[in-house]
Amino acid sequence: MFAYTCNWAIYLETGVRLVSKSIKYFPPSAAHAPRFSGIKTFIRLPHVKTTEDVDFAVVGIPFDTGASYKVGARFGPTAIREASTLIRNYSMNLDVNVFDHLSGVDYGDLPVKPGYIHETYKDIEDGLQPLFDAGVVPISLGGDHSITLGELRAAAKKHGPVALVHFDSHLDTWDNYWGMKYTHGTPFRRACEEGLIDTAHSIQIGIRGTQYGPEDVQGSIDLGFEVLTANELHKIGMDEGVKRIQKRVGNAKTFLSFDIDFVDPSMAPGTGTIEIGGFTGFETMTLVQGLRNIKIIGMDLVEVLPAIDPAGITAYMGASVIHEVLSILAIQKRDGRR
Repeated sequence: MFAYTCNWAIYLETGVRLVSKSIKYFPPSAAHAPRFSGIKTFIRLPHVKTTEDVDFAVVGIPFDTGASYKVGARFGPTAIREASTLIRNYSMNLDVNVFDHLSGVDYGDLPVKPGYIHETYKDIEDGLQPLFDAGVVPISLGGDHSITLGELRAAAKKHGPVALVHFDSHLDTWDNYWGMKYTHGTPFRRACEEGLIDTAHSIQIGIRGTQYGPEDVQGSIDLGFEVLTANELHKIGMDEGVKRIQKRVGNAKTFLSFDIDFVDPSMAPGTGTIEIGGFTGFETMTLVQGLRNIKIIGMDLVEVLPAIDPAGITAYMGASVIHEVLSILAIQKRDGRR
């Protein structure tokens, strides 16, 4: 017979406990270990590189040499982890304690090769594949938006073409920059060309700002995406926007990609290519909370640039979005839908 003794002091300090022959991972209690202490992992999760007894794994991808303007998002994973130490386990908005239902770890950072995007794509694909294969949901911290192509390659190996829910102020479906086809402005065109995205169930949300011409938005539509612009979303409201997303995605397996510049720069200034006319923190969280019926198989949060985020509000916004997605996964697990 297997027997165990749960050492409560160790649990409080390390976030590791034994439950029914398996190890479950979750943050330690801040009542016993101050939030500003210890190695900075996402929401103070144990740093363990494992796929055993894990529902999700937070993975840093500190690559930013696909950026077209301001660089520095390679330091995004560190900043998001630092900001996340303030986040507690319970979501008031969704009325769920994440770690009543989920086990999760901070998997650390994947190896990247600054300046070498194709080699880095291979690193991303190889690094995430064990997670997808084990049914673990990877939560990736970017890095610039070019990293998502590598993530989608790994996801498609396991799931086939997936739906994409893409929050952003930019389409990222341009064909090239300066004749270069692999940048943070092109990942979703390349992903469509490679057959990684089920565009019939995919939607891009929050697109705004100046464009090169009307053909930019039309280019996404021609690829098969639904495009919900910021102007339209402001007019119809967040609740109606949630309905549009859910209707588009349906029951498809979905990858969620969240560019922090979806949020208005007054509330998330720390990013490389800002666009005015975005969304408040409340509006953003309302939209994210509305994803509770979507089958999320992976996500990333990208383009946090801490060098121009002196108060840390952009990184904290990113960490909060991720926590709300984890709350959704917890609800789905609780209700037997995961």
